[in-house]
Amino acid sequence: MDNTFNPTRLSRISTVMRRHVESGEVPSLVSLVSRRGETHVEAFGTDRDPAARNSIFRIASLTKMVTAAAAMILVEECRLRLDDPIDHYLPELANRRVLNNLEGSIEDSVPANRSITTRDLLTLKLGLGHIMRPGTFPIASAAREMGILTGPPSPQTMPDPDEWIDRVGRLPLMYQPGEQWMYDIGLDILGVLIARASGMTFDAFLKQRILDPLGMSDTGFFVPAQNLHRFTVCYRKDRQSGEFTIFDDIKTASGDGRLCFLQAEEASSRPSTTSWRSVKCCSMVDNRSFHVPVLS
Repeated sequence: MDNTFNPTRLSRISTVMRRHVESGEVPSLVSLVSRRGETHVEAFGTDRDPAARNSIFRIASLTKMVTAAAAMILVEECRLRLDDPIDHYLPELANRRVLNNLEGSIEDSVPANRSITTRDLLTLKLGLGHIMRPGTFPIASAAREMGILTGPPSPQTMPDPDEWIDRVGRLPLMYQPGEQWMYDIGLDILGVLIARASGMTFDAFLKQRILDPLGMSDTGFFVPAQNLHRFTVCYRKDRQSGEFTIFDDIKTASGDGRLCFLQAEEASSRPSTTSWRSVKCCSMVDNRSFHVPVLS
């Protein structure tokens, strides 16, 4: 069977991708189609925001699937079990209490019906997470004050894993375990669980068991100094004007090299204290093969 792509159909992809950039919908992008060993890659950008087939992009929450895959490796090896309590590895989260009223005092709580399990973390049903509705919630205020349930650029100010999980353990749950889906702290906690269950740091486990075996050489928690020129600018879109403003750029990073989503390796002499978390990521497409997005 002829594996060659149809040139007409490929040109349609090019037309649509180019339109996204020229219309201002996105600043730049790289498209890839792969089928039966043949790969077609095109990069689209502007003079201000050029893109190349080896550009490095942040992939943020797409790391959740990689974190889940890492957990399932440990489940397959029987080092974790889906419906066993996580108390053995995360004693900070044992003997939970649960709020009586989401809008009430965090002191008004009752004992949890059961322990949190690995399945609860994977399905984001541990009973703690972001409250996706308007209102005044003392539990949300307390979490923010403790550096929990934060988003970019706050992840760069996070404490080390042991201190972070200890803080999480000081808060009551918002719902009983298994009762309610809540975005997204379960995957962050899962990163700590994976590290403790494997006896490795979270980033080391991912590199050894997933990233290296898959040839994902440009996926990780850091962009090495020699690759920073390939690292793309991150923009925030103004809801009123529709224009892009720079949210994160290696050229405008603070003096210690910290960025909203990762640290530049050349600017930090110590290991990243955020390497255990599951939601800061980047990946790329190189000249040889497609690297499924995952981690930084």
